[in-house]
Amino acid sequence: MKCTVCGARMSSTTTDLPFKLSEERIVILKQLPVLQCTSCREYLIEDIVMARIETLFGRTDSTAELEVLRYAA
Repeated sequence: MKCTVCGARMSSTTTDLPFKLSEERIVILKQLPVLQCTSCREYLIEDIVMARIETLFGRTDSTAELEVLRYAA
């Protein structure tokens, strides 16, 4: 797959990403599988991974300001 920003090759990797769910809540997902550009570092989350992320968000503690979760494939 080619990067939509610079046109370089995208490769599979894992990374840690923060998601702001509301003004008061941030969830950090560790070891998240993404496609990342080898040149400009732009990343893409595939649809199947995003579906799992949405499931994980449904199980988060709504009272926590910051939560760190490990993505498990």
